[in-house]
Amino acid sequence: MMHAPDRRTFIKAAGTAALTLSMPGRSFAQEHSGKRAMPLGLASYTLRKFKTPEAIAMAKRLGVEKICFKDMHMPLTASAAEIQEIVAQVRAADLQLYGAGVIYMTNEQEVERAFVYAQTAGLRMIVGVPEHHLLALCDKKVRETGIMLAIHNHGPGDQRYASPGDVYSRIGKLDKRIGLCLDIGHAMRINEDPTEAAKKYFDRILDVHIKDVSAASPEGTTVEIGRGVIDIVRFLKTLDKLDYQGVLALEFEKDEADPMPGCAESIGYIRGVMAML
Repeated sequence: MMHAPDRRTFIKAAGTAALTLSMPGRSFAQEHSGKRAMPLGLASYTLRKFKTPEAIAMAKRLGVEKICFKDMHMPLTASAAEIQEIVAQVRAADLQLYGAGVIYMTNEQEVERAFVYAQTAGLRMIVGVPEHHLLALCDKKVRETGIMLAIHNHGPGDQRYASPGDVYSRIGKLDKRIGLCLDIGHAMRINEDPTEAAKKYFDRILDVHIKDVSAASPEGTTVEIGRGVIDIVRFLKTLDKLDYQGVLALEFEKDEADPMPGCAESIGYIRGVMAML
């Protein structure tokens, strides 16, 4: 399903975008508008079949600025020395390890472990799924550590946080650093318009997992961005208008053994849209 302006326009624009948005510093347009382009990141679950050094090198090839590590790339059970070595590898590649997750928290010990892990790695954010009864403890840990907790919506079949609203309804009285990791693909799979969700819950959106899906139903699966049913142009225009300050983290769940072509196409499409905003 294509959205106007058409895909060809963005493919052409992506060439220009690759020369501006992926380079260090700010473009002429950004300098004169006073606004910085939304930083592009990668959820490392995308690269789940690859070892940590390979995943870092692949993220670098994609030209993203930031990465959020799933635990296959930085194990929750790793020692402090092992975590710090992995962080050093990321820094050496000139990437920023801004977060980790999705981290599930089913008991108090897992909450404590997640925050110690994040502190050890120097992370600013945990993308997590805490059980409802653990939210008060999460609130306490956020206040103690200053580490943000972005709770991830997981769509059809999720008994905790199927929709962005399921997160939002439970965090209203908690610290503002507890918010939402808006996964727009899972939102669409429950037939919830990601753009309307962004507007409705914007005051607590801390992170975005950007992707596209084949259908607005539980059967929808990940496709290259621009080939699916999500109006990516409208979504990004809305984030830009709302002055979103977080990361756009690509999570490409398709082609796990060979994700790079789909990732490159998806990132090119995003850059094409952003270059035209």
